[in-house]
Amino acid sequence: MNNILKVLTSGESHGKCLNAIIEGIPAGISISVEKINYELWRRQQGYGRGARMKIESDKAEIKSGVRHGITTGAPICLEIKNKDYENWKTVMSTEKVDLTDKDVIKLIEEKKFTKLRPGHADWAGSQKYKFNDLRNVLERSSARKTAIEVAVGAIAKQVLSNFNIEGFSTISQIGKIKNVKQNNNLKEIKELSEKSEVRCWDAETSELMKIEIDNAKENGDTLGGAFEIYFENVPIGLGSYVHYDRAIDGKIAQAVMSIPAVKSVEIGAGSQSAELMGSEMHDSFYLENKKIVRKTNNAGGIEGGITNGETLVVKGTMKPIPTMKTPLPTVDIKNMKEDFAHFERSDACAVPACAVVAEARIAVVILDEFLRKFGGDSLEELKAHYEY
Repeated sequence: MNNILKVLTSGESHGKCLNAIIEGIPAGISISVEKINYELWRRQQGYGRGARMKIESDKAEIKSGVRHGITTGAPICLEIKNKDYENWKTVMSTEKVDLTDKDVIKLIEEKKFTKLRPGHADWAGSQKYKFNDLRNVLERSSARKTAIEVAVGAIAKQVLSNFNIEGFSTISQIGKIKNVKQNNNLKEIKELSEKSEVRCWDAETSELMKIEIDNAKENGDTLGGAFEIYFENVPIGLGSYVHYDRAIDGKIAQAVMSIPAVKSVEIGAGSQSAELMGSEMHDSFYLENKKIVRKTNNAGGIEGGITNGETLVVKGTMKPIPTMKTPLPTVDIKNMKEDFAHFERSDACAVPACAVVAEARIAVVILDEFLRKFGGDSLEELKAHYEY
C-alpha cells in the first residue's frame, strides 16, 4: 500500500553527507531547524557512546521545501554533513580515483577489510551484492544512517505537535539491569528520562545501568537493552483492519524492527500477554459523565490494527552492538582462513540513542496515517478536516 508521506534517504557512514527527501508535508506548517537539531543532539547522547559522537556534532540543513520557516507543500530536502569525511575523501570518493597512484592504493587498502564481523550485515551483504571489500556493506548498513531518519522524524513531530500529539522514550533495561519500579505519571517519566544519562526515569536504576556499561566497556564488550515509546493524544481511527498491510501496529512494528540491532517489538502489554488471563488482559469500558473511558491500556492504544484513542505504547529490545574491542572468531573471506573480526570504533551501549530513533520512526508512521485519514494540502485544510 502506498504511503501518503514518502521518504527517501541516502548517504554512507563516512561519505560526504546524509540526505532525505520528504514528500507529502502540507503547506503552511512552521518548521524549526533548531528543533530538528535538538532531536539530532538527543540521538547523540547516552552513557556508553563511542568516539564517533566526539567527531560529529550533527546539524541538519533544510535545502528546499521550506520558505521563511514555513512549508510550501513542495518536497523537503534535508542534509547532514559528515565531518569525518575530511579523513575519508579518497577512500569514499564518488569519482574515479587513480589506481596507479601508490598513495591512493595505500589509503584504500588501509580501509578495506575482509574479516567478517559476526552480528553485522557483512556476510549476507557481500553475498547478495557480490562484494569482496566489506567496506561497501558497512558504509550503508551502519547505524550512522539513522541520523537523517531522526531529522525526518523531527519534521514529523513538528507537524503532529499542531494537533497536540507528542511522543517520548524511556529505557527500561540495559544488560541485566531492569527498571522494575512502577510509575503511571507519563509527564514525570518523560521529564526524568530526559535528565538521565541512560534515559531511565528512576535515578537509582540509572546509576546501576551506568555501572553495568562501565563493566562491559572495561571488558571490551557491549550491551543491549529495552526501551519504551509513548505517544499521547493520538486520535481514534488511524490504521485499518480491512487489509493486513493497513494495520498501524504492523506498520509500527516494521518501522521499529528494521532499526539496526533491534530484535523484537511489542505493543502494549506485549509478551506479557502470554501469561495474562483474558479477564486480566483486555481493557474494559466504563462510563464517566456519559463518556466512554478505560482504566487500563494493555492494548497499547491499538485494537484491530486501529488506534483506539488511548496512549500509544511501543516497546523494543536492542541486541548488544556487534562491533567489539574484544573481537569474536570469524573467517577472512580474502584467504578463507579463520581469524578474529574486524574492529571499527564502536559504542559500548547505544540503547538510549536507539530509543530516540524509534521515536522518530514511529512519528513518521503516525503522521502518514494521520494525513491519510484527515488529508489536506495545507495546515488550514488539515485542521478543518481534523476538527470536522
